[in-house]
Amino acid sequence: MNDTIHLNPSMMTNLCREALAEDIGSGDATTLSVIPDSINVSGQLITRESCIIAGLPLVEKVFHVQDSSLTFESKIADSQRCINGQVIGTVSGQARSILTAERTALNFIQHLSGIATLTNKYVDALSNSKTKILDTRKTTPGLRLLEKYAVSMGGGTNHRHGLYDRIMIKDNHLFIASLSGVGGIKEAITTCRSTYPNLEIEVEIDTLDQLEEALMSGTDYILLDNMSAEEMIEAVKLRDQLCAKTLLEGSGGITLERIPEIASIGLDFISVGELTHSVNSIDIGLDFQCGESKPFK
Repeated sequence: MNDTIHLNPSMMTNLCREALAEDIGSGDATTLSVIPDSINVSGQLITRESCIIAGLPLVEKVFHVQDSSLTFESKIADSQRCINGQVIGTVSGQARSILTAERTALNFIQHLSGIATLTNKYVDALSNSKTKILDTRKTTPGLRLLEKYAVSMGGGTNHRHGLYDRIMIKDNHLFIASLSGVGGIKEAITTCRSTYPNLEIEVEIDTLDQLEEALMSGTDYILLDNMSAEEMIEAVKLRDQLCAKTLLEGSGGITLERIPEIASIGLDFISVGELTHSVNSIDIGLDFQCGESKPFK
Protein backbone atom coordinates (compact mmCIF):
# COMPACT_ATOMS: atom_id res chain seq x y z
CA MET A 1 0.00 0.00 0.00
CA ASN A 2 1.05 3.63 -0.34
CA ASP A 3 3.13 5.65 2.12
CA THR A 4 1.53 8.45 4.13
CA ILE A 5 0.74 11.49 2.01
CA HIS A 6 2.66 14.69 2.67
CA LEU A 7 0.80 17.86 1.74
CA ASN A 8 2.63 19.71 -1.01
CA PRO A 9 2.79 23.50 -0.34
CA SER A 10 2.27 24.40 -4.00
CA MET A 11 -0.74 22.11 -4.26
CA MET A 12 -2.24 23.61 -1.12
CA THR A 13 -1.64 27.16 -2.36
CA ASN A 14 -3.36 26.49 -5.68
CA LEU A 15 -6.29 24.74 -4.02
CA CYS A 16 -6.75 27.56 -1.52
CA ARG A 17 -6.66 30.18 -4.27
CA GLU A 18 -9.36 28.34 -6.19
CA ALA A 19 -11.52 27.81 -3.10
CA LEU A 20 -11.24 31.44 -2.01
CA ALA A 21 -11.95 32.70 -5.53
CA GLU A 22 -15.06 30.55 -5.68
CA ASP A 23 -16.36 32.06 -2.45
CA ILE A 24 -15.25 35.68 -2.83
CA GLY A 25 -16.05 36.28 -6.49
CA SER A 26 -16.08 40.03 -7.09
CA GLY A 27 -15.72 40.77 -3.37
CA ASP A 28 -16.94 39.97 0.15
CA ALA A 29 -19.85 42.39 0.02
CA THR A 30 -20.92 42.02 3.65
CA THR A 31 -17.48 42.42 5.17
CA LEU A 32 -16.52 45.30 2.89
CA SER A 33 -19.75 47.09 3.85
CA VAL A 34 -19.72 46.49 7.59
CA ILE A 35 -16.09 46.14 8.72
CA PRO A 36 -13.56 49.02 8.45
CA ASP A 37 -10.15 48.02 7.17
CA SER A 38 -8.50 49.46 10.30
CA ILE A 39 -9.78 46.78 12.70
CA ASN A 40 -7.50 43.95 13.88
CA VAL A 41 -8.85 40.94 15.80
CA SER A 42 -7.80 37.59 17.21
CA GLY A 43 -9.83 34.44 16.85
CA GLN A 44 -9.72 30.88 18.17
CA LEU A 45 -10.59 27.74 16.23
CA ILE A 46 -12.56 25.61 18.67
CA THR A 47 -13.99 22.11 18.30
CA ARG A 48 -17.65 21.68 19.25
CA GLU A 49 -17.29 17.90 19.60
CA SER A 50 -14.63 15.29 20.31
CA CYS A 51 -12.68 14.39 17.19
CA ILE A 52 -9.40 13.61 15.48
CA ILE A 53 -8.04 16.75 13.84
CA ALA A 54 -6.83 16.87 10.24
CA GLY A 55 -6.20 19.89 8.03
CA LEU A 56 -4.45 22.48 10.19
CA PRO A 57 -1.69 23.12 7.60
CA LEU A 58 -4.43 23.83 5.06
CA VAL A 59 -6.17 26.25 7.41
CA GLU A 60 -2.92 28.15 7.83
CA LYS A 61 -2.46 28.21 4.06
CA VAL A 62 -5.99 29.57 3.48
CA PHE A 63 -5.40 32.51 5.80
CA HIS A 64 -1.96 33.26 4.35
CA VAL A 65 -3.19 33.07 0.76
CA GLN A 66 -5.96 35.50 1.66
CA ASP A 67 -3.61 37.85 3.50
CA SER A 68 0.08 37.13 4.08
CA SER A 69 0.11 39.44 7.10
CA LEU A 70 -2.27 37.18 9.06
CA THR A 71 -0.72 35.11 11.84
CA PHE A 72 -1.93 31.55 12.40
CA GLU A 73 -0.72 29.34 15.24
CA SER A 74 -1.67 25.68 15.64
CA LYS A 75 -2.21 24.61 19.24
CA ILE A 76 -2.09 20.91 18.40
CA ALA A 77 -0.89 18.76 15.51
CA ASP A 78 -2.88 16.88 12.90
CA SER A 79 -3.83 13.33 14.02
CA GLN A 80 -4.31 14.42 17.65
CA ARG A 81 -7.50 13.64 19.53
CA CYS A 82 -9.44 16.70 20.76
CA ILE A 83 -12.27 17.14 23.23
CA ASN A 84 -15.36 19.31 22.94
CA GLY A 85 -14.43 22.95 23.47
CA GLN A 86 -10.71 22.56 22.83
CA VAL A 87 -8.79 25.36 21.12
CA ILE A 88 -6.93 23.93 18.14
CA GLY A 89 -5.49 27.12 16.66
CA THR A 90 -5.52 30.91 16.71
CA VAL A 91 -5.52 33.50 13.94
CA SER A 92 -4.74 37.21 14.29
CA GLY A 93 -4.69 40.19 11.96
CA GLN A 94 -6.97 42.34 9.87
CA ALA A 95 -10.61 41.55 10.64
CA ARG A 96 -11.67 41.86 7.01
CA SER A 97 -9.16 39.25 5.86
CA ILE A 98 -10.03 36.77 8.60
CA LEU A 99 -13.78 37.08 8.03
CA THR A 100 -13.40 36.62 4.29
CA ALA A 101 -11.28 33.47 4.65
CA GLU A 102 -13.15 32.04 7.66
CA ARG A 103 -15.66 29.80 5.91
CA THR A 104 -13.19 28.36 3.42
CA ALA A 105 -10.77 27.48 6.23
CA LEU A 106 -13.53 25.92 8.33
CA ASN A 107 -14.95 23.94 5.41
CA PHE A 108 -11.59 22.28 4.84
CA ILE A 109 -10.82 21.37 8.43
CA GLN A 110 -14.37 20.29 9.28
CA HIS A 111 -14.46 17.90 6.32
CA LEU A 112 -10.97 16.49 6.79
CA SER A 113 -11.41 16.09 10.55
CA GLY A 114 -14.63 14.20 9.87
CA ILE A 115 -12.71 11.75 7.70
CA ALA A 116 -9.93 11.35 10.26
CA THR A 117 -12.42 10.83 13.08
CA LEU A 118 -14.46 8.19 11.28
CA THR A 119 -11.30 6.40 10.14
CA ASN A 120 -10.08 6.28 13.72
CA LYS A 121 -13.33 4.66 14.83
CA TYR A 122 -12.76 1.87 12.30
CA VAL A 123 -9.13 1.49 13.36
CA ASP A 124 -10.09 1.33 17.03
CA ALA A 125 -12.79 -1.26 16.28
CA LEU A 126 -10.12 -3.59 14.90
CA SER A 127 -8.50 -3.65 18.35
CA ASN A 128 -5.34 -5.80 18.18
CA SER A 129 -6.08 -7.32 14.78
CA LYS A 130 -3.32 -7.36 12.15
CA THR A 131 -5.88 -6.19 9.59
CA LYS A 132 -5.47 -2.64 8.32
CA ILE A 133 -8.19 -0.17 7.31
CA LEU A 134 -7.92 1.17 3.74
CA ASP A 135 -9.54 4.06 1.94
CA THR A 136 -10.81 3.85 -1.66
CA ARG A 137 -11.05 6.00 -4.80
CA LYS A 138 -14.56 7.08 -3.77
CA THR A 139 -13.35 10.60 -3.06
CA THR A 140 -14.44 14.15 -3.84
CA PRO A 141 -13.05 15.14 -7.27
CA GLY A 142 -10.09 17.46 -6.79
CA LEU A 143 -9.76 16.67 -3.08
CA ARG A 144 -8.45 13.10 -3.23
CA LEU A 145 -4.97 13.77 -1.87
CA LEU A 146 -6.40 15.79 1.02
CA GLU A 147 -9.00 13.16 1.85
CA LYS A 148 -6.45 10.35 1.74
CA TYR A 149 -4.17 12.46 3.92
CA ALA A 150 -7.03 12.75 6.43
CA VAL A 151 -7.46 8.97 6.40
CA SER A 152 -3.80 8.57 7.33
CA MET A 153 -4.22 11.13 10.12
CA GLY A 154 -6.97 8.92 11.53
CA GLY A 155 -4.68 5.90 11.58
CA GLY A 156 -5.85 4.36 8.30
CA THR A 157 -3.76 3.18 5.36
CA ASN A 158 -3.95 4.58 1.84
CA HIS A 159 -4.97 2.32 -1.03
CA ARG A 160 -3.84 3.22 -4.55
CA HIS A 161 -4.01 6.93 -5.29
CA GLY A 162 -5.39 6.61 -8.81
CA LEU A 163 -5.56 4.51 -11.94
CA TYR A 164 -1.83 4.85 -12.52
CA ASP A 165 -0.14 3.35 -9.44
CA ARG A 166 -1.70 -0.12 -9.25
CA ILE A 167 -3.56 -2.42 -11.59
CA MET A 168 -7.02 -3.26 -10.29
CA ILE A 169 -8.88 -5.85 -12.37
CA LYS A 170 -12.57 -5.51 -11.55
CA ASP A 171 -15.64 -7.40 -12.75
CA ASN A 172 -16.38 -4.84 -15.48
CA HIS A 173 -12.86 -5.18 -16.86
CA LEU A 174 -13.28 -8.96 -17.10
CA PHE A 175 -16.74 -8.66 -18.64
CA ILE A 176 -15.69 -6.22 -21.37
CA ALA A 177 -12.51 -8.17 -22.06
CA SER A 178 -14.62 -11.29 -22.58
CA LEU A 179 -16.55 -9.55 -25.37
CA SER A 180 -13.42 -9.71 -27.50
CA GLY A 181 -12.89 -13.35 -26.68
CA VAL A 182 -10.12 -12.73 -24.15
CA GLY A 183 -11.80 -13.45 -20.85
CA GLY A 184 -10.71 -14.90 -17.56
CA ILE A 185 -8.65 -13.80 -14.61
CA LYS A 186 -5.49 -15.61 -15.66
CA GLU A 187 -5.44 -14.00 -19.12
CA ALA A 188 -6.04 -10.55 -17.63
CA ILE A 189 -3.20 -10.92 -15.12
CA THR A 190 -0.80 -12.18 -17.79
CA THR A 191 -1.60 -9.22 -20.05
CA CYS A 192 -1.21 -6.73 -17.19
CA ARG A 193 2.15 -8.18 -16.15
CA SER A 194 3.38 -7.83 -19.71
CA THR A 195 2.08 -4.28 -20.19
CA TYR A 196 3.03 -2.85 -16.78
CA PRO A 197 5.69 -5.14 -15.28
CA ASN A 198 6.51 -2.75 -12.44
CA LEU A 199 2.98 -2.34 -11.09
CA GLU A 200 1.36 -4.50 -8.44
CA ILE A 201 -1.83 -6.28 -9.49
CA GLU A 202 -5.09 -6.69 -7.60
CA VAL A 203 -8.09 -8.72 -8.73
CA GLU A 204 -11.66 -8.29 -7.54
CA ILE A 205 -13.59 -11.54 -7.05
CA ASP A 206 -16.93 -12.43 -5.53
CA THR A 207 -16.89 -16.25 -5.48
CA LEU A 208 -14.52 -18.83 -4.04
CA ASP A 209 -14.14 -20.41 -7.49
CA GLN A 210 -12.77 -17.10 -8.78
CA LEU A 211 -10.52 -16.91 -5.74
CA GLU A 212 -8.80 -20.17 -6.58
CA GLU A 213 -8.18 -19.04 -10.17
CA ALA A 214 -6.78 -15.72 -8.97
CA LEU A 215 -4.48 -17.36 -6.43
CA MET A 216 -3.08 -19.73 -9.04
CA SER A 217 -2.50 -16.83 -11.45
CA GLY A 218 0.03 -15.01 -9.29
CA THR A 219 -1.79 -11.80 -8.42
CA ASP A 220 -0.40 -9.69 -5.58
CA TYR A 221 -3.73 -8.79 -3.96
CA ILE A 222 -7.25 -10.17 -4.10
CA LEU A 223 -10.30 -8.10 -3.20
CA LEU A 224 -13.12 -10.16 -1.71
CA ASP A 225 -16.20 -8.25 -2.80
CA ASN A 226 -19.39 -8.36 -0.70
CA MET A 227 -18.58 -11.67 0.95
CA SER A 228 -20.09 -12.89 4.20
CA ALA A 229 -17.89 -13.54 7.21
CA GLU A 230 -18.15 -17.26 6.56
CA GLU A 231 -17.03 -16.85 2.95
CA MET A 232 -14.10 -14.69 4.00
CA ILE A 233 -13.01 -17.34 6.52
CA GLU A 234 -12.96 -19.92 3.72
CA ALA A 235 -11.10 -17.48 1.47
CA VAL A 236 -8.35 -17.05 4.07
CA LYS A 237 -8.03 -20.82 4.44
CA LEU A 238 -7.76 -21.28 0.67
CA ARG A 239 -5.20 -18.48 0.38
CA ASP A 240 -3.07 -20.04 3.12
CA GLN A 241 -3.16 -23.38 1.31
CA LEU A 242 -2.50 -22.24 -2.25
CA CYS A 243 -0.50 -18.99 -2.11
CA ALA A 244 0.25 -17.59 1.34
CA LYS A 245 2.06 -14.53 -0.02
CA THR A 246 -1.06 -13.15 -1.72
CA LEU A 247 -2.74 -10.45 0.37
CA LEU A 248 -6.50 -10.40 0.90
CA GLU A 249 -8.71 -7.32 1.10
CA GLY A 250 -12.31 -7.39 2.28
CA SER A 251 -14.61 -4.81 0.72
CA GLY A 252 -18.24 -4.04 -0.01
CA GLY A 253 -20.91 -3.73 2.65
CA ILE A 254 -18.34 -3.10 5.36
CA THR A 255 -19.82 -1.11 8.24
CA LEU A 256 -18.44 -0.14 11.62
CA GLU A 257 -20.81 -2.64 13.22
CA ARG A 258 -19.33 -5.50 11.16
CA ILE A 259 -15.70 -4.83 12.07
CA PRO A 260 -15.61 -6.84 15.34
CA GLU A 261 -17.09 -9.81 13.48
CA ILE A 262 -14.41 -9.86 10.79
CA ALA A 263 -11.41 -8.46 12.68
CA SER A 264 -10.07 -11.91 13.61
CA ILE A 265 -10.69 -13.64 10.28
CA GLY A 266 -7.15 -13.06 9.02
CA LEU A 267 -7.69 -10.53 6.26
CA ASP A 268 -4.76 -8.25 5.51
CA PHE A 269 -6.93 -5.24 4.67
CA ILE A 270 -10.48 -3.97 4.85
CA SER A 271 -11.37 -1.13 2.47
CA VAL A 272 -14.19 1.26 3.40
CA GLY A 273 -15.65 3.73 0.92
CA GLU A 274 -17.66 5.42 3.67
CA LEU A 275 -14.46 7.00 5.02
CA THR A 276 -14.54 9.56 2.22
CA HIS A 277 -17.78 9.36 0.26
CA SER A 278 -20.38 9.88 2.98
CA VAL A 279 -18.60 11.23 6.05
CA ASN A 280 -20.10 13.80 8.43
CA SER A 281 -18.09 16.96 9.00
CA ILE A 282 -16.91 17.87 12.49
CA ASP A 283 -18.41 20.98 14.09
CA ILE A 284 -15.53 23.46 14.42
CA GLY A 285 -16.03 27.19 14.91
CA LEU A 286 -14.03 30.41 14.88
CA ASP A 287 -14.67 32.59 17.93
CA PHE A 288 -13.30 36.12 18.19
CA GLN A 289 -11.80 37.91 21.18
CA CYS A 290 -11.02 41.58 21.56
CA GLY A 291 -7.49 42.13 20.35
CA GLU A 292 -5.32 45.01 19.40
CA SER A 293 -7.36 47.35 17.23
CA LYS A 294 -7.34 50.77 15.74
CA PRO A 295 -10.23 53.27 15.97
CA PHE A 296 -12.99 53.21 13.40
CA LYS A 297 -12.48 55.75 10.66
